[in-house]
Amino acid sequence: MNLPNKLTVSRFILTAVFLVALFWPQPFPFQNTLALLLFCIASFTDFLDGKIARSRGLITNFGILMDPLADKILTCSAFIAFVESTHLHSTAPVKVAAWMVVIIVARELAITGLRLLAASKNVVLAAEGFGKHKTISQIVAIIALLVVNALGEWPLPLQKVFYGWAIPFTHIALWLTVILTMTSGLLYLWRNRAIYLEDM
Repeated sequence: MNLPNKLTVSRFILTAVFLVALFWPQPFPFQNTLALLLFCIASFTDFLDGKIARSRGLITNFGILMDPLADKILTCSAFIAFVESTHLHSTAPVKVAAWMVVIIVARELAITGLRLLAASKNVVLAAEGFGKHKTISQIVAIIALLVVNALGEWPLPLQKVFYGWAIPFTHIALWLTVILTMTSGLLYLWRNRAIYLEDM
C-alpha cells in the first residue's frame, strides 16, 4: 500500500465523512461550509495521488482501477445527495434534477462494468483524457453547488462577492457536466467496443 494508494483509500473515507456532515440531523454552525471543505480535500487527493504515482513511478493496477472508482463514488454520492437536499429545501436557488443524476450514475456504472469485463480478460483500461475533463467538470459543479449552499454561513462582504455570479455559474457548470459525462461515456464505450462485442 504505497502513498498514492493510501490517498485513494482515504477518498472513500472522506466521502463518508462528507455525507455525514451534509446530512447531520441536527444543524450546526458552518455545516455546509464544512461539507464544502471536506469535498475539496477529497477532490485534492485525486489530483495528488495521480501526480505522486506518476512522478515516483508508483503506478499499480490497484491504483489504475481504484482511483477512478474512488472518484465515481465521491462524485455520484454528492450528486445523489443534492437531488434530496435541493428538493427538501424549496428555496434552494439551484435544483439538481433526478434525470441529470441518472445520466451521471448510469455512465459511471457502465464504464465500471466495462473495466471489470476488461479485467476478466487481463486487460486494464486506464482513464482517458476526455474522462479526466469530465471528472474536473463534475468536481467544479459540485463545489459550485456547495458554495451556493454555504453562502448564507459566510460574512456579508464575502456573500456579496459571490451572489452576483455564483448561481448562474452553477447552472452552467451543472449542464456542462451532464453533457460532458454523457459524451465521454459514449466515446469510451465506442473506443473499447471490441471488449464487449466479442462476447455478444
